[in-house]
Amino acid sequence: MGARGGSGLYVGRGTAALLAALLLSLLVSLLVLAALYGRCRQPPPPARPAAALGPDPGVPGAPMGFSLRRLPPHLLPLHYELELWPLVRPGEEEPFGFSGQVNITVRCRQDTRTVVLHSVGLHSHRAAVRGPLPHAGAAVEVEGLRLEEEDELAVLELREPLVAGRRYVLQLFFHGRLREDRHGLFLIRYTDLGSSRMLVASQMEPAHARMVYPCFDEPEMKATFDIRIIHDPSYVALSNMPAIDVSEMKDENGSLWSVTTFNTSLKMSTYLTAFVVCDLAYVNRTERGNEIRIWARKEAVKNGYVDYALNITGPIFSFLEDLLNISYPLTKTDLIALPYFGEGAMENWGLLIFEEETLLYLPSDKVSDRKTAIALIVSHELAHQWFGNLVTMTWWNELWLKEGLASYLENLGTTFVEPKISLVSTSGYWSYLKEFAFSNANQDDLWTHVQLVVDAQDEVQLPASVKKIMDSWTCQSGFPVLTFNITTGTISQEKIHNKKRENSTDFYNNTWIVPISWMRNGSSQPLMWLDNSSKVFPEMQVSESEYDWILLNVNLSGYYRVKYDQLNLKRLVHLLENDPKAIPAVSRFQLLDDVFALRKSGYIEIEAALELTKYLAREDELFIWNVVLVNLVPDSMDGTLKNYEVYPLLKKYLLKRMLPIYRYYAGFIRKNVDALEDDYFAQVHLGNFFAKACWLGLQDCLDLSSELYTKWMDNPDYKIPFLIRRTVCCYGVAVGSDKELDFAWEMYKHNDSTKEDKDILLFAMSCAKESWLLHSDTQFSSRYIANILDYVLSKDIGHRIAWEFVTENWSFLSERYGNQPVMIYFCEMTSTNLMHLFIQLQVFYNNTLEEDERETATLLLESAKTENMERKEFLTRVADWLEKNTDD
Repeated sequence: MGARGGSGLYVGRGTAALLAALLLSLLVSLLVLAALYGRCRQPPPPARPAAALGPDPGVPGAPMGFSLRRLPPHLLPLHYELELWPLVRPGEEEPFGFSGQVNITVRCRQDTRTVVLHSVGLHSHRAAVRGPLPHAGAAVEVEGLRLEEEDELAVLELREPLVAGRRYVLQLFFHGRLREDRHGLFLIRYTDLGSSRMLVASQMEPAHARMVYPCFDEPEMKATFDIRIIHDPSYVALSNMPAIDVSEMKDENGSLWSVTTFNTSLKMSTYLTAFVVCDLAYVNRTERGNEIRIWARKEAVKNGYVDYALNITGPIFSFLEDLLNISYPLTKTDLIALPYFGEGAMENWGLLIFEEETLLYLPSDKVSDRKTAIALIVSHELAHQWFGNLVTMTWWNELWLKEGLASYLENLGTTFVEPKISLVSTSGYWSYLKEFAFSNANQDDLWTHVQLVVDAQDEVQLPASVKKIMDSWTCQSGFPVLTFNITTGTISQEKIHNKKRENSTDFYNNTWIVPISWMRNGSSQPLMWLDNSSKVFPEMQVSESEYDWILLNVNLSGYYRVKYDQLNLKRLVHLLENDPKAIPAVSRFQLLDDVFALRKSGYIEIEAALELTKYLAREDELFIWNVVLVNLVPDSMDGTLKNYEVYPLLKKYLLKRMLPIYRYYAGFIRKNVDALEDDYFAQVHLGNFFAKACWLGLQDCLDLSSELYTKWMDNPDYKIPFLIRRTVCCYGVAVGSDKELDFAWEMYKHNDSTKEDKDILLFAMSCAKESWLLHSDTQFSSRYIANILDYVLSKDIGHRIAWEFVTENWSFLSERYGNQPVMIYFCEMTSTNLMHLFIQLQVFYNNTLEEDERETATLLLESAKTENMERKEFLTRVADWLEKNTDD
């Protein structure tokens, strides 16, 4: 480390080179994040004047499906006093609602006689305005209160104006309905320890806070909150901050309620406010003064399912604090696993909410990708405590500032607790966080801080400013495909699109500033930048030798596709067949992923992609095999591919190449499956690889499935290895008799079967030779019907069964799911090459649907026919190629 003097930081030449490399890594990472999460950036729309409260054309960058009308700029919220009273008691019947009161301290920034704030679905029956403060007893008379449901606004008309520079308190009383659609404040029904229970929770992002209490529901309008929740005494109430008091009160009928009061919050946006009223259990620990509690169903806590999350949360917090050089500002953090949530997870400050499946880890499942998945999502939500909560985007059109950076940091946090992913630098982030803490920022603020780091060194030279580079990615949609001619060294770019269905002339003006990592004949080369639509790189011209080859986008470090000319592609095919390890594994993945993706978009023919698969007998990486199987044997085709002549050819071609890697992993499954616990790619991809091997009819795979399933039947306490449990159960039933099917049904009915267990067993029962799931008299929970249909349709015998079930139960299904989703199921049935299904389907539509629905159905059917014809043509070409190459 160099000596420190004055206010500067001095580093040696070696350290400077390292910092430059890390800076370059950061910039490339930012480009990827910007492409993944950025959207065409426009300045936040101006707030509307008070008089302009009618419909407007909408808000750029607003999440779809919401009326995010910008509020007029006259008032700025400073502080909320919020009381919520969910009217829910154990054992009581619906309807369930809630009532509340909110006092909002605001500062008037412009004289106004109209107060406009957000409210939707609430009945606001009384409003008052106190002030100006600090005059005790002063008030401004409210002449009228109206709700504009379409614009999601509450408007207060005042008898006299509020005066700029003065503070006032807006007081509103309201009540609403507890929803069950996981938006706003909602009710969840679930089972715990064998009993039916209920809980109340919230989901406010992006614009649901206005469904719970009248508020200034825009991310830039941050304020502090004093929250109080009234609830049944048998429940506990949680919110963003620690509870500081729990008292009792009686309602007008003399019934007893508890009142939980929480500490004053940090300054935050309304979408981060959170509330849970529940009868859950928790485990806890303290990390650097931060009490961490993991909440879940009592049964899950008792069985230790939350222990893993508890063990990693504190260390990830500490890691992020040290990495970002900013302490976490709260003294408590609750992570709560809801039986049903639907959002995956939500980063509310101090009260993070998760779907059960994203937080609970079953200790018996030693070999699975669940640990990594949990570590990733916990790291992601904890990263939001800084990126999103501490510093918040000014408006929703720059959502990537929180989502992109949290996605970047989730890998770092996961690496810290599950060291499987490489670290990269966080240059410039800490100064950005320091400057905008408890405030809002836009992407230019971040680029300014990164530019400061760039300007302070001279090892990395950029072709343009950080802002210009990043704007080329965040200010336009899509991403480029680079076309490379190795004879001339020319690289051109265009926005990737579907050449089969879209007019390419619409896309000629898109240009990105693209960092190109590349290697030549196995040696890495200096980074190049493509900053025009087309550019010649003399150093990338090749000789006539077949051993002279070039690979772009090494290790998938850039967010773009690469289309090679035939000469380079031929040389890469030759290289893979003779020395596949000459190309890094991630680049082998990228090569295959690119060619299959470009084939779908019409840039290359399927034969060129298939040529790259010839070497696969020497491929020992599961994640590379996965990209091949996903494209040649997609899950969506499992139930129909056997109806095409390509199946026996595909079976012969793939099984010959799959055998070496299959035998390697089958040995672990039979002898020591725990040894795969630290094999990340086995945890992620072995299940699909094993499933495809069985589907292709590999006899050892079928025998192994039967063997393991029989072990389970002989001893129900035996645990089939989690990675392959779904496939083992499926083929255990498929190759078995009624005995195997009956056992799956008995296990399904067990009270201690988890939701995941039931899903696996449903799938297994759909694998029976004659699937009885849809035609049995068994009354499955209605929420499983959609799953059952999906599973049955995925089987080669399933289309006929699904057809009979849907036609016989049309009224129930359309009432439950709506006509269009059910029509989509019908179109999935036509994914076979059986044309008579199209005719039957058209007749059914004509006899069943209304005229407007028949038009929609006809469009869906025509689309399905087109896809069927394209699929048939594609598979015919695959079959022709395989006939010529299956003996290779």
